Amino acid sequence: MNKYMQMALKEAQKSLQLDEVPVGAVIVYQDKIIAKAHNLKEHSKNAIAHAEILAIEKACKKIGDWRLNECTMYVTLEPCLMCAGAMIQCRLGHLVYAASNSKFGYVESIDQILNNSKNNHIVKVEKEENEECLKLLQSFFQKKRKSPLNSNANSV
Repeated sequence: MNKYMQMALKEAQKSLQLDEVPVGAVIVYQDKIIAKAHNLKEHSKNAIAHAEILAIEKACKKIGDWRLNECTMYVTLEPCLMCAGAMIQCRLGHLVYAASNSKFGYVESIDQILNNSKNNHIVKVEKEENEECLKLLQSFFQKKRKSPLNSNANSV
């Protein structure tokens, strides 16, 4: 696993400690991490507090521009439609993700939003399959499904 995906995994573990879906994201510019974030949707009671969105906000502030075309995002789970849309909007240059998301993924699983020629920007996409990221997610959802107290067991 490359060092940036390893850092994204550490961010995902922070989400896990908060009982959030364990997703972490890191944005790199000129071989330096400029932003990192993890899911905070439940903790913040905010539907858009996904790791990718939070990382994009931080990266834009860090470089002083909304355009991230020279940046690469590393994320532990295939992005949802909202996050993929944000990547197009910020003109993200490159996305590397570790695990597919069959229920909500809009990079390859449900649709291929980031490389749609109708968009005004195409994001270069790379899948770097990672067992640690996948196991972290699977373990989280297995525990949630077993818990009788959690009615949101299938939501990401």
